[in-house]
Amino acid sequence: MSRTAYFDCFAGAAGDMVLGALMHCGVPPERLREMLAGLDIGEWRLDAESVTRSGIGSLRVRVSAPPEAGQGRHLPEIEKIIGGAGLDAEVAESAVRVFRRLAEAEARVHRADINRLHFHEVGALDAIVDIVGTCALLHELGVGKVVASPLPMGHGFVECMHGVIPLPPPAVVELTRGVPVYGAGIEGELVTPTGAALLTTLAESFGVLPRMAPVSVGYGAGTREFPDRPNLLRVIVGEEAQPQSDDDVAIVETNIDDMSPQFYDVVMDRLFSAGALDVLAQPVQMKKNRPGTLVTVVCRPDDADRLAAILFAETTTLGVRMWRAGRRCMGRCVVPVTTEYGTVRVKVAEWGDSVRKAMPEYEDVRRLSEAADVPARVVWESAMAGYRTQGEQ
Repeated sequence: MSRTAYFDCFAGAAGDMVLGALMHCGVPPERLREMLAGLDIGEWRLDAESVTRSGIGSLRVRVSAPPEAGQGRHLPEIEKIIGGAGLDAEVAESAVRVFRRLAEAEARVHRADINRLHFHEVGALDAIVDIVGTCALLHELGVGKVVASPLPMGHGFVECMHGVIPLPPPAVVELTRGVPVYGAGIEGELVTPTGAALLTTLAESFGVLPRMAPVSVGYGAGTREFPDRPNLLRVIVGEEAQPQSDDDVAIVETNIDDMSPQFYDVVMDRLFSAGALDVLAQPVQMKKNRPGTLVTVVCRPDDADRLAAILFAETTTLGVRMWRAGRRCMGRCVVPVTTEYGTVRVKVAEWGDSVRKAMPEYEDVRRLSEAADVPARVVWESAMAGYRTQGEQ
């Protein structure tokens, strides 16, 4: 299933905080350096320090370079650097989209041509690492969807290359058009242009935490201290949950009393391959007191005739019964759990807020038990223990 990253921006968002939060989800600094090694931007250094904010462990990331390496660049130059870095195509495309959106906002503020606009703070080396690094980390974590909370805005003034400007910065106001924001009552810059460009480009929506099963949580630390909240950006990465659903299914059923048991395996395989949702074979006592087998196929209504044709072709039956039925399914998702034997996918099903069931995937349990030469029950219990521990974090 696709993973979702939810950015909880209760203290704002800056490029280094986004980078730190994603790295804190389990990607070591050396892996990020490896992914960005192809960027032709001269010397640069990435430092990641574990810090605590309000008792919460987090990661403080700093990108540094010699003064001459931090000079601004034009958009075409940045796009060329990204295109020649040997990045995954999806990563490169996302990074270019972020920079282009940032350039468009800056161009509107300064009334300049987008391709001739000379980036200053946002075109410096650290912004390139923040933006390309964020896109690379999302790809590394398997994130296919980004959601963010509404963005808090500070007030006051800040000095930049153009002089003293009001907060939130004009570029941030441009970038957040159509995005939910609110005044946080804090003096100072909470959302930077780089942070705003990343979130408004990559996030599909802004709102509350979506329904998902958390896999990892990361905290990226800022530099300032706030009196009423920790200066952190939290990102929650999880497996997207399949919602509860009500739908219609078709039942295709037949009785068989004159077929070799050897062929049932072929029949079931072909029914499943053709789209059957479930296939059951049950022993029954038929007319004239003959033992037989009741074959029941559950499928989508549009597939019923095609699956009935398979029963006619692969079994000895001369007729089938067909009818519609209602089906109600629990919401479900898959959570990967790390055990001493390897990773086991645990299927988690929920009904409302009162019922939750978890079950390790049988194929994972069997494969790992065979590889480790231990009973399958041992791997199963290890996976359940890991899931319970993970759920408490």
